[in-house]
Amino acid sequence: MRCRKGQKLWQKAKKIIPGGTQLLSKTSEQFLPEYWPSYYKKAKGISVWDLDGNKFLDFSIMGVGSCILGYADPDVNKDVKKVINNGNMCTLNSPEEVELAELLLKIHPWAGKVRYARTGGEAMAIAVRIGRAFSGKDKIAFCGYHGWHDWYLSANLAGDKNLDGHLLPGLKPLGVPRGLYGTAFPFTYNHIEELEVIIKNNEIGVIVMEPIRSYYPENGFLEKVRTLANKNKAVLIFDEITSGFRMKVGGAYTLFNLEPDIVVYAKAMSNGYPMAAVVGRENIMDKAEESFISSTYWTEKIGPNAALATIKKMKRENVPSHLIKIGEQITNGWKEIANECGLKIKISGIPPLTKFSFCYENSQELITLFTQEMLERGFLAKDSVYVSYSHKETDVEIYMSAVKEVFKKIKKGIDTNKISKMLKGPVAHTGFKRLT
Repeated sequence: MRCRKGQKLWQKAKKIIPGGTQLLSKTSEQFLPEYWPSYYKKAKGISVWDLDGNKFLDFSIMGVGSCILGYADPDVNKDVKKVINNGNMCTLNSPEEVELAELLLKIHPWAGKVRYARTGGEAMAIAVRIGRAFSGKDKIAFCGYHGWHDWYLSANLAGDKNLDGHLLPGLKPLGVPRGLYGTAFPFTYNHIEELEVIIKNNEIGVIVMEPIRSYYPENGFLEKVRTLANKNKAVLIFDEITSGFRMKVGGAYTLFNLEPDIVVYAKAMSNGYPMAAVVGRENIMDKAEESFISSTYWTEKIGPNAALATIKKMKRENVPSHLIKIGEQITNGWKEIANECGLKIKISGIPPLTKFSFCYENSQELITLFTQEMLERGFLAKDSVYVSYSHKETDVEIYMSAVKEVFKKIKKGIDTNKISKMLKGPVAHTGFKRLT
């Protein structure tokens, strides 16, 4: 595969756009430095065409998890085109805001009100603002990744300036006011004792977490978090920006028979069009009227229409069941091929967002080689797959045929100690440490 135009444009972008792009997860260095196609000309279903005209099947992050139905879904696009033709923005409000709120509250009968944003990070900032306003307490305990805003990155501020960033390596708190030091405290998923210590030593007003991501809750973990929140009068916020709608229409938290005080959605709820929602208990959400939370583009019309079309299709086609089925097919395929090849791998994540990792000291070299070789075979691939409704069993079979070739090649490289020589470019960069 020749991906010259994309790489040429990427090198230009890094000179005039800080970081090269707007999202860390989309930097070429996260995948295949110097060789990743970087830019697309067209995307449909799971097919992606780059600037050189190469066609790839996407078995990686599918628009960073936003395109749950697949790229350019015809049903969603049909409604969006109507909005474009009739006007996306107006002095008056979009009636679909009300319709979407009613739909979300029907999915979450414990909740009473809804607010909107257009990205996950800003929706989480809204949720945290509301939570702090209701509890009357500033300090937050959190688990997982929740965006780029000051409230979150303040956890990386240390007492000594030289130690900034020690809690979550890779996310620097440069520009975050040091006055926020000591307002956000991270705890690890399934380690309830860490949250207990945080609450014992601090007046925690908000607990923020992803209810599920890489691991399933153990030993009543989520129930214990809910109990601690109740006991300490803290607002419990579930971040379902990543997990939402994949295991079940609505939240993955519903699988565990408990309710948060606020749940936050973005990404998959609108299949690639900007939309986010904060859904919460009425008395808590009422605080949004007392705190100034307002933005012009939170009132545009495409987002709510795309969300309505997406959610209705997910319900009509029972999309989560398809995602789980395909995710399990991918997971089982990785396991079987790895065993056949004698490769040591570890599987994690929920089926619709399944992930494998190589159990070797040079694992980052190995995953870089995997991406390189899969790209040569016509796949955008890394160590995880966001499954979409457009992924079919036949697609997985084609993908697994390529995986088998690549796993065999990687095993041979390990046995002959030639992995580094097999790489065409630098090793892919690693992301930040996760707590889930």
